[in-house]
Amino acid sequence: MADENKESAAEAPKKSKKMLMIIVIAAVVLIGGGAGAFFMLKGGSAEAKAPEKGSVTAIDDALTINLADSHYLKLQFALQQTTDAGTEEVDTSEAIELAIDEYTGKTIAELETEKGREAIKEDLLKKIVKAYTEDKKEMVMGIYYTAFVTQ
Repeated sequence: MADENKESAAEAPKKSKKMLMIIVIAAVVLIGGGAGAFFMLKGGSAEAKAPEKGSVTAIDDALTINLADSHYLKLQFALQQTTDAGTEEVDTSEAIELAIDEYTGKTIAELETEKGREAIKEDLLKKIVKAYTEDKKEMVMGIYYTAFVTQ
């Protein structure tokens, strides 16, 4: 019986040292991961500066766009420029062409729900931002619908 107590006492320190090592390693991994995430997020936000709103350029005439199944869309919108664009209005010709290309052939079902309109608007915005980016400076950052009528 005395031998059993000695063996138990000898095993206890081995287990506690093993458990202590696991805890130390886990703490180091968690602290290292947290510090890495902090520096990555902090560095990324400094580099990716959000553009500031500038002037708004309205498209004067409403567009009439052919949809699927003999329907049409009457669309009018404005471009939200960035401060990088300056005070001069951007040429809207390319934005008009992109809007016509984006909406031509769409169905009424795609446009009658808010989710559908927003998805198509997001696609159009991405194309417009890309088209109006010069020397890595975005000249346009948003679009606003001023008329949106389907029939």
